[in-house]
Amino acid sequence: MTTTAPVPVRAAPLEAARADLETRLAARAAHAGTPPPSVSRMGDTNVLGAPNSSDAADEVAPSSLAGIHLTAQAVLLGPWGGGPDTEPACGTCLAMRRQRLRTRTERDALETGAETMTAGRWPALPDHTVDAVWQTHRLIASGAARHTAPGADGTLPQVTELDLETLRLRTFPLVPEPMCPHCRPPTGAAARRAAAEATVPPLRSRPKSRPDAYRSRRPADYALPVKGLANPVCGVLGGGTWTDVTSPTTAPVAGSVFMRGYAGLTDVTWSGQANSFARSRNLAWLEGLERYAGTHRRHRAPVVTAALDDLGDRALDPRVCGLYAPRTYAGDPMVRPFDPARPIPWVTGWSLRDERPVLVPARLVYYSAGTHADNFVFECSNGCATGGSPEEAILFGLLELIERDAFLLGWYGNLPLPEIDLASVGSPEVRAMTARAALQGYDVHVFDNRVDLPLPVVTGLAVRRDDGPGTLAFAAGASFDPETAVESALSEILTYIPHLPRQVGERPEELSLMATDFDLVKRLPDHAALYGLPVMRQHARSYLEPPRTAPLAELFGAWEGQRPRTTDLLDDLTHLRDLLAGAGCDVIAVDQTTPEQRRMGLRTVATLAPGLLPIDFGWSRQRALHMPRLRTAPFRAGLTQAPLQEGELRRVPHPFP
Repeated sequence: MTTTAPVPVRAAPLEAARADLETRLAARAAHAGTPPPSVSRMGDTNVLGAPNSSDAADEVAPSSLAGIHLTAQAVLLGPWGGGPDTEPACGTCLAMRRQRLRTRTERDALETGAETMTAGRWPALPDHTVDAVWQTHRLIASGAARHTAPGADGTLPQVTELDLETLRLRTFPLVPEPMCPHCRPPTGAAARRAAAEATVPPLRSRPKSRPDAYRSRRPADYALPVKGLANPVCGVLGGGTWTDVTSPTTAPVAGSVFMRGYAGLTDVTWSGQANSFARSRNLAWLEGLERYAGTHRRHRAPVVTAALDDLGDRALDPRVCGLYAPRTYAGDPMVRPFDPARPIPWVTGWSLRDERPVLVPARLVYYSAGTHADNFVFECSNGCATGGSPEEAILFGLLELIERDAFLLGWYGNLPLPEIDLASVGSPEVRAMTARAALQGYDVHVFDNRVDLPLPVVTGLAVRRDDGPGTLAFAAGASFDPETAVESALSEILTYIPHLPRQVGERPEELSLMATDFDLVKRLPDHAALYGLPVMRQHARSYLEPPRTAPLAELFGAWEGQRPRTTDLLDDLTHLRDLLAGAGCDVIAVDQTTPEQRRMGLRTVATLAPGLLPIDFGWSRQRALHMPRLRTAPFRAGLTQAPLQEGELRRVPHPFP
């Protein structure tokens, strides 16, 4: 029954196999008296950008219009299924999702034009494989195929994979791709709708269940399509999750996916670190979605390309958010100084202080995307947060900004922070975390890290008792509730200490060189790992020898008398806004929410408080060291007799993980 159509010699192997499969399926369809299915190829053309090249002889039906898609490893059938309320998806959605899950080698070959070469005729399609494709197609086309995915996954279109090596059949939900050029074209109406959705709405009251509750829902309460978020064919966040059942301190669940950024493909990891695997998994989904929204724009809201000089006070001057030292721009080919006369991309944010729209450099909002024109700084996820409402997301984004700012003020300012007596903290979770750290050979300490803002910020430090590798581990937490801030800092520490000794042991010579030449500290992991060396204790003396130790209630008594205690989240957010405005900072929110998140009841924002110290990684890229606040905030708080002078700063890479 094998009938092979002639294929041009110059056609790519996958195109030759596609044409062959389509011809043989058409013969089966003619025999059955049914319309022949259309077959597209998938995996040898870049669908995340402009294709590298195309040949007229290789043109095939667009994958968006076909129901069968041939790849080098499998045949994919769909999207299929769904009811009247199902969000539409097409073959191009599938191709885009699938490409993001390919290996680094495959993606670089497709997306950067790397040289590739063919090796024989592939994939092999014997008759029994074609029969399997045909029967699966008929089952789907007849409506006899049913998917039984529970919850939100059951409302999504489905994709069935037939593995060409094993003939294994698997079906996975497909989350529609919001940037699909076929089923979601960038038309004027779509752009206007996206612009309206991506605008931070006027803030409004949000009822809370009790004064100390700042989340409207638990992570488990969101209707998340978990199989659509992580599966090996078309997962939004990666191919799956993994658990670390050997962790002695937490119950970690994590996943990862490649995302293309400034320096090429980056393995972006997302995780949850709670005391149960179920809760950790729910937290991991939310962090993964937050990363997904913050790395790149996933909606079609308009971008303004203009020079700051032409925008005037309509735009945020990025110089207020900090720039690198001149020597960094002179020696780092990946960055160049900010030029107010150079056009750069801007996105629209909302000033909570001034109650007006403000344009924000896209570089400061989407931290894995950028252009050559706006490469004046590398931003990170600092200030990005997800919640069940814009108010909730903004609140937690601002808490993170304040936490990182306070940590850097304490570190670079070499400030004498009072230690909190852990025996005075009534939380049973704190006692349990302290005990778990002790079982790993660590003593934990927590410090009141507030400087000029009264909101509780706590820095945690774990000290290895035997002074071996993994000597010091730092973390921080911020919250309206002091005990919650302590819990947050300790929880972060517990995620690091089981792995820190091994991380140090894997690169002792490299880290030793960093300890004598800080310019070698270039990446995020370098900062925490460096303080795993015993020799770095000398730089943390202010933490190891605190000026005093006091009970929690004594240190935070004044705050407890002034913090909001209502059942309206807007009161908490307004209080936080006013604290930052009093410190001379605007408070800006940019909506990063993706269409997928919006359907799940989530909102993600990037918050900015220009003037606060931003967290950076890499010793040559420390904006905080060059900002006025580092020198003036301790004086403003009454912690120093005058603004700090250069010689009073701790010019040592920060240990923030």
